[in-house]
Amino acid sequence: MKGAHSILVTLTALLLSASPAVAGVPSVDPPEVPVAHTLEAFRQAVRSGGPGKDGIPSIDRPRFHSADAADAMLDDHDKVVGLYLDGEARAYPQRILVWHEIVNDELQGKPVSITYCPLTGTALGFHRGDTELGVSGRLVNSNLVMYDRATDSEWPQMLGVAIDGPLAGQGLEEVRVIWTTWGAWKARYPETRALSPETGHVRNYRRDPYGSYNPMSGYYLPESSRLFPVMAESQRLPPKAAVLGFRTAAGAAAVTMPALRDEAVVDLAVGGSHYSVIHDAELDTGWVVHNPRRRELRVEDLQFGPRGVSGGGTEGLTAVNAFEAMWFAWKAFYPDTLLYQGEEQRP
Repeated sequence: MKGAHSILVTLTALLLSASPAVAGVPSVDPPEVPVAHTLEAFRQAVRSGGPGKDGIPSIDRPRFHSADAADAMLDDHDKVVGLYLDGEARAYPQRILVWHEIVNDELQGKPVSITYCPLTGTALGFHRGDTELGVSGRLVNSNLVMYDRATDSEWPQMLGVAIDGPLAGQGLEEVRVIWTTWGAWKARYPETRALSPETGHVRNYRRDPYGSYNPMSGYYLPESSRLFPVMAESQRLPPKAAVLGFRTAAGAAAVTMPALRDEAVVDLAVGGSHYSVIHDAELDTGWVVHNPRRRELRVEDLQFGPRGVSGGGTEGLTAVNAFEAMWFAWKAFYPDTLLYQGEEQRP
């Protein structure tokens, strides 16, 4: 019996040692964004958003339908978050995201999380590896704090850096998503599929609890006040004015959307290097490229296609992720940000 017991213990030990470790979300160490506050300061700034952990349920088994089918629910002016990855396009309607905030999806074998925070007007995509992202029910600077279900580390969406848990101090790998309208997205990507309202949850996807982007009303109005405290403030713009922001480990910059529309290309110096912000008029978004030698881009030769911007002197320049945000939130996370308001900008 002792021999049998010994064999059983040995086999059990071998099986346990052969079991794969729990995989976590892919992370970047050190993160590729500026972290203006200490992790402890971020933790102290955390506030409850009301619902508890997973009280706002992520969509973990998303279903999609064709663009023609989506037309029955979506108006051309309705906002969507678009993702184009390895030849596949998908649209995630804002009217669905506002109730769930995170969609754990997979395109071309690549697991991703599409995230949206209605309180800061921000949409970001992240590679999620073998785990999922969920809604913690907590906020920093009014912004969604996500958690990963492998390590329970907590990640403010706009920062993309874990402020608590085993992965504290590490950054998430981002994937570019586009905040645009349904009409503009399907014109660029006619083969797109759209997230279906058949989510497995009972929600009124024809009503936005915060107001409306079409036409703009309620909480989303630029002059309306925020709901929660922030770590840094600025009166340079209305609190919820839309800016297109980008960041590197060396610094952050934001361009107002009116300035970007007016100038088509904005060149900025950030963190000792140079970047060009290019307006995509069809999607009404911006693409950012690292332009260290300050190459002059030819606006008339710029081309916009499924993969973004090309031509006009952009060849060989490295893309930098960018996303739209409400000004108050961008400033709170990146207090030293450069803000560009146009040629007549104030100092």
